[in-house]
Amino acid sequence: MKSSNPVFSRWDATRSEYSANPYAPERTTQTTQTTQTTMTLDDVVVRTATTLGTVALAAVLSWLLLPVDEASIGRSYGIAVFAALIAFVLSMAQAFKRTPSPALILGYSAFEGVFLGVLSSATSTYIAPGVVVQAVLGTFAVSAGMLIAYRRRWIRVTQRFAGTVAASATGFLLLLVADSLFSAFGAGHGLGFHSGGLGIAFGVIGILLGACFLALNFKQVEDAIAFGAPREEAWFAAFGLTMTLVWIYLEALQVLTIINGES
Repeated sequence: MKSSNPVFSRWDATRSEYSANPYAPERTTQTTQTTQTTMTLDDVVVRTATTLGTVALAAVLSWLLLPVDEASIGRSYGIAVFAALIAFVLSMAQAFKRTPSPALILGYSAFEGVFLGVLSSATSTYIAPGVVVQAVLGTFAVSAGMLIAYRRRWIRVTQRFAGTVAASATGFLLLLVADSLFSAFGAGHGLGFHSGGLGIAFGVIGILLGACFLALNFKQVEDAIAFGAPREEAWFAAFGLTMTLVWIYLEALQVLTIINGES
């Protein structure tokens, strides 16, 4: 299956589908040296835990060290926006590299965590107290649900599925850009994607898209293991999963903020 994610696009699109078990006997390595250098599910889990842990730690530290009171909120927001821009640059640099760079990936995770920490702190303080915990739990719930659906093959990740998700995500991002442009040029709240029923619907669509990207991430990990990818490729898997989970969290935070703010 041809991957729409540049992280795994190097893998051959003409390979046949593999069974649900990525450790099928016929794929078992035959030498100790090969086993030690081949990517495993444990490698993916460990590196994903490392990247998500970096995001969480940076978010907690920024929440504690960058206050969002009236006297400091401008400076904190400025730091958060700068961190988001740096995270974007690092993510693009890694996405187009042929080999994974742990330094780039962990740097992205740290700066993304700073942005999320300030945003979450401000949202919890001024709009909807407790919404951050709800968004985190919602992200875990979506992730667990998609993992169960993928492992039970309720969702079949095919080339058509990947193409549909990619096209939908492109349209979603174009609407976000249009909304930002309308807001920047004096159209008030832009296209209305951040408030009311339209905002909730748009956020739910974003969560569903994130869930679909999770399915693609799971498939890419499974294929990489089946193809005998080198162990360092686990960093690519962790990178993709972290970006997807951050996406889902942000969309969940928006939906819950609107709901709590209007209740």
